Amino acid sequence: MSATHEEVAVGVADGPAEASLRDLIDSRLHMPFPFRCNVHEPEAAASVDAWLRTWGLTAEPGVAAMIARTRPAQLASFTSPSVDSGLLRIVAHQIAYQFVFDDRAEDIGRRSPARLVPMLCESIAVLRDGRAPSTPLGAALTDLYRQVRERCTPGQAARWAWKSREYVHGLLYEAVAQDHPVGLRTGDCTSIRSLTAGVEPFYPLYEAAASDEMSPAELHHPAVEQLSRLSADAAVWTADLFSAVKEQRAGEMINLALAHQREHHCSLQTAVILAIRQINGTIREFERLHAVVEPELSPAGAHYVESMIGWIRGCYHWCRSVPRYADVASVPAAT
Repeated sequence: MSATHEEVAVGVADGPAEASLRDLIDSRLHMPFPFRCNVHEPEAAASVDAWLRTWGLTAEPGVAAMIARTRPAQLASFTSPSVDSGLLRIVAHQIAYQFVFDDRAEDIGRRSPARLVPMLCESIAVLRDGRAPSTPLGAALTDLYRQVRERCTPGQAARWAWKSREYVHGLLYEAVAQDHPVGLRTGDCTSIRSLTAGVEPFYPLYEAAASDEMSPAELHHPAVEQLSRLSADAAVWTADLFSAVKEQRAGEMINLALAHQREHHCSLQTAVILAIRQINGTIREFERLHAVVEPELSPAGAHYVESMIGWIRGCYHWCRSVPRYADVASVPAAT
């Protein structure tokens, strides 16, 4: 997508009047999927707190406060409204783990991407080779992988581990891009963001939630795989809208709205509108493709795709209420 600054400015002027950047997002983002939440959210929240304490993660400086601001169980509830309490706990544990891991990686990678290598190599060793961990984060990942293997079939657990390794690799790409941002274009950011989103590792868990297993032909159907990519992009790019203010202040680079701002040399508000257009196109393509393939899906396949929808709407509703991204409501919609 390309647009001149003048064309974007006209779009801003012609739109409805919004007070804050959050209001602008709410009024312009295409969100066709109604809000849902999981009735087991309180149990999941208690389980997250206990699990993080068990592995010593909340003893790390700043982690307890970060978890309070991010509400992992709420995100699990909003994205996974129909799963049972046991699976919701695993989803919530994984979300909490990824928040801790991601924040740690950002902090270390900001100093030097090379400093990240031991941390990332430990994770790959746990996920790929089953090696014993040497740090509290590695021990937590080992336990999370145990939970996944106990709930999932071997094939589902293998897909979970593969997608989780992609996420780990993405954090190194992000650190390198942050360290050498010259020439970093929007397409580069979205490629890295597709890995660091950490959304697709959850999809094998939703396979396990269905009463019947999907056939390999259905799981790897090109349309189903494309729906997986579209949903993950829509979910994480929506989070980028709400986190743009926070990440701009922190000097972060891998964010869809901030990438548009750099590429088009425009205000943050205009960049958010450009990002919303891209997200809206992605969600509409998801709707179109879903309508085409839906008649061919088995009950398990239909449940799997519905789980993808859960991440699109769940990220939106979580982002607009979570304290982590509250700064978006303090920035005016107009420059």
